[in-house]
Amino acid sequence: MFIFGIAVMVKLANIQFVQGDEYRAKASERIVKDFVIPANRGNVYSVNGNLLATSIPKYDIRFDALTPTSSIFEENLKTLCDSLAKFPGRKTSSQYQRLIRKARANKNRYLLLAKNLGYLEYMRMRTFPMLKLSPFKGGLIVEQKTKREHPMGGIAQRTIGYERIDEEGNVTRPGLDGAFGVKYLRGTDGKHAKQQIGKNQWKPIVDYNKIEPKDGLDVYTTIDVNIQDIAHHALLKQLEYYEAEHGCVVVMEVETGEIRAISNLGRTEKGTYYERLNYAVGESHEPGSTFKVMALMAALEDKVVDTATIVDTKKGVKTFYRRKIYDSHHGGYGEISVAKALEVSSNIGLATIIDENYADNPERFLKYIDKWSLNKTLNLPIIGEGKPVIPKPGDKLWSKNALPSMAYGYNLRLTPLQILTFYNAIANNGVMVKPRFLKSVREFEDVVEAFDKEVIKSKICSDKTLGEIQEILKNAVERGTGKRLYSPHFSMAGKTGTAQTEYWMEDWKENKRYVSSFAGYFPVENPKYSCIVVIHKPSTQKGYYGADVSGPVFKSIAQKIFTDTPLIDEIESLEVQHASVKNQFESYYNTAQTYRTIMPNVVGLPAMDAIALLENMGLKVSFKGSGVVKKQSVAKGQKVKKNQNVVLEIS
Repeated sequence: MFIFGIAVMVKLANIQFVQGDEYRAKASERIVKDFVIPANRGNVYSVNGNLLATSIPKYDIRFDALTPTSSIFEENLKTLCDSLAKFPGRKTSSQYQRLIRKARANKNRYLLLAKNLGYLEYMRMRTFPMLKLSPFKGGLIVEQKTKREHPMGGIAQRTIGYERIDEEGNVTRPGLDGAFGVKYLRGTDGKHAKQQIGKNQWKPIVDYNKIEPKDGLDVYTTIDVNIQDIAHHALLKQLEYYEAEHGCVVVMEVETGEIRAISNLGRTEKGTYYERLNYAVGESHEPGSTFKVMALMAALEDKVVDTATIVDTKKGVKTFYRRKIYDSHHGGYGEISVAKALEVSSNIGLATIIDENYADNPERFLKYIDKWSLNKTLNLPIIGEGKPVIPKPGDKLWSKNALPSMAYGYNLRLTPLQILTFYNAIANNGVMVKPRFLKSVREFEDVVEAFDKEVIKSKICSDKTLGEIQEILKNAVERGTGKRLYSPHFSMAGKTGTAQTEYWMEDWKENKRYVSSFAGYFPVENPKYSCIVVIHKPSTQKGYYGADVSGPVFKSIAQKIFTDTPLIDEIESLEVQHASVKNQFESYYNTAQTYRTIMPNVVGLPAMDAIALLENMGLKVSFKGSGVVKKQSVAKGQKVKKNQNVVLEIS
């Protein structure tokens, strides 16, 4: 027993004087520990200052049931519970009393009273009896966390994005919030000591070494909420009607490359649509006829053809290297000009032009693809940009049919944003600019960093080629495949696209799938915006051609932008002269003065002009709506009498 006692004393001395510091550090580490205080992420704003994403503080309120003295506890318990019961949807006062008494009896120092409170609710709870005392008297424990909110809801949510860290520590950073999170939005976390009061339970304590977090910077994007709203709902309406699988739309400012709107909607099992993936940035697909513009531009620039060169499109079917290529027009177009081939989107015409001039030297054609950087990504800050696939001789995808297939948009892959960047360069007089999502970074009102236009190519082609392509794209809408979109009152230029997709699947003949697209710009005279619309797998029973499915979305966006969204902030003169409208009005007026008893055709005239014209004829005019006359109750050429009533439908 004596020897055993000596051994115990030696062990105690060893623990006290030799290993004491180590054990004391471990004990302290278990009792008190530094916890991270996450910094609030900076806000994300639209170009016009609307809030797109923000960090909202949320609060959990807990109660240390052992901290209050018996007198304080008994004196304040009922009034505290009465106050807690006034929160809607929570427990009754008697239920709270039983809960808190049980926690005190069980020595619970971490009782949850409320979770995910907003700031106003949190401040209200701090005034409740007992909780309004200091934490050392009243037992109040407050835990703050932040939650990312998107005030615009689902609109552009995928583009705005987020930054998340999963349980394994992996970081996902989709969209703008993720792309600029590390550098600008994230901020610097702080530290605060907490004391362990039970298993996995920690209580904040007074910490004079506390490090306050530094909030992140605010990011101002190029997104315009008005244009974004127009684009989102125009796309959604079309997706729902055609029961399409998914689709996207991008609107870009021509001169600067700033993205004004980007919407990506995918279909759920219930048939609803939401921002599931960033298709515009991340999805590479065979573009179909929208690539014919690039193919013809290469041939024009290389001077192997001109717009008047005649190409034989046969009767709508032609065999290239034992493989048949078809035109959508039954019976074909026969012999047509190169310009006409693009206007009517002849697969055979473009395949013939490229095959006849480049079959023996495909590198000569591909050098233009390389010159225009179509085989490279745009190097966007948003993670997940799809890679272009442009085959060349020696590649696995290359064959004799590769070149004629590429001429009309197959056997290669591009993302919608990569295609739009090229079309935007055509609208921008040959200057190719990089798509840009960021306008500036600010700390409060101070600009920390501003972002300017970035030019990829100062000139993509000669002025001659550029002018020819611009004229063809204009004619494609006026009299080509996009003629159903044409309006004499609003000018647009662009190219339709209809591509088969998943055609290698065994069930394709029984269940045909298409990608419908339209890319272009508006207005033609002085392009302000370029736009691309891509819709995947519309219902073939309702339609699948680009002019029917995607074209109307483009037209709707273009018209609404110029009717709902002001383009300038200053008005130099209230006397606006429009040559075509002025000439049209003068023609109607002269007719009306010559034949005062004959009803003129006022459809297409601005409402005020039509009313003035008819009232000068002595007619009584009533109307509905505002804008341009769409319908008149008395037909053109019909005899009218003085004071006769005429009803105009205006929209």
